[in-house]
Amino acid sequence: MTPLAPLITRFLREYMPDQRGYSPETCDTYAVSFRLLLEYAADRLSTRPSRLFVEQLDAPLIVDFLAHLERERGNSVATRNLRLAAVRALMRYVEYHLPSALGQVAQIDAIPVKRHEQKLVRHLTVDEMRAILNAPDLTTRSGLRDRAMLHLCFSGALRVSELVGVVMENVSLGRTPSVMVRGKGRRERCLPLWKETAHDLRAWMAVRGGVRAPELFVNAEGTAMTRAGFEYVLDKHVRRASEGCAALHGRSISPHQLRHSCAVIMLQATRDIRKVALWLGHADVRTTEVYLRMDPSEKLEAVEAVVPPGLRRGRFRAPDALIASLRADAASGR
Repeated sequence: MTPLAPLITRFLREYMPDQRGYSPETCDTYAVSFRLLLEYAADRLSTRPSRLFVEQLDAPLIVDFLAHLERERGNSVATRNLRLAAVRALMRYVEYHLPSALGQVAQIDAIPVKRHEQKLVRHLTVDEMRAILNAPDLTTRSGLRDRAMLHLCFSGALRVSELVGVVMENVSLGRTPSVMVRGKGRRERCLPLWKETAHDLRAWMAVRGGVRAPELFVNAEGTAMTRAGFEYVLDKHVRRASEGCAALHGRSISPHQLRHSCAVIMLQATRDIRKVALWLGHADVRTTEVYLRMDPSEKLEAVEAVVPPGLRRGRFRAPDALIASLRADAASGR
């Protein structure tokens, strides 16, 4: 029997960040998946998570764990598939260090992902986004910071991790303003800035002060803004914006919806899914195709390009109510 704990520890602390180059956010996501799995397995096998063995994580247990996620925890099918992907990655790592587990790993790798309904991603209209950007009080230091954060997140279609990870030295506000962003897979991309976005960044940097944190956006204590901090800022200004924009009233707006909103606007403006993919930092353009399903104008062009078949026109005439009644009586034999 092979202890599981050392393998998971090396997988998360050495293999993923050092050999595969995964970001800290991805490592955290995998760690959550493993924690849930180990807690479930330990409870089912009446032992402690640190005393589990590789051989105990067989395919039937993994299948039961996935069913537990949906049934007991109320997780979506997409989340269930995400947890399965993490387990598969771990077991593929295990098979290189434990050849005797090849059969066990093959059975786990054969567990199918579930198909699920792919809903359209939620996004904001231009008017809704304008209301949010106008919500911060620009007569205060925090208001200037919040406006710059919201504007950069939206116009750059940034993920939250990318936004809070922007450092001062990667911001250029010269003749051609731009920002260097590090995205998923540690892939860097350079984004030109809208004039309005550059204006808001200049206003914030003028009052940012000499804080030691290298990050562009800092909190009241002078330390780097966190994901939770930005979520709080966004929620606060959405509530304020809803006072003048009825469409925002009672809505919960996530930071990722700002990214979706920029993507939709850019697709409508450029009609080029490849440019949108480059802007978003997608490694595969197929990931960006979700926005094609959101834009009705793309389908409208297809409809207008096709001549519909000519059909014979007719006009419906409702039958006389009395005659219809008599026919019904005759049919029933009355």
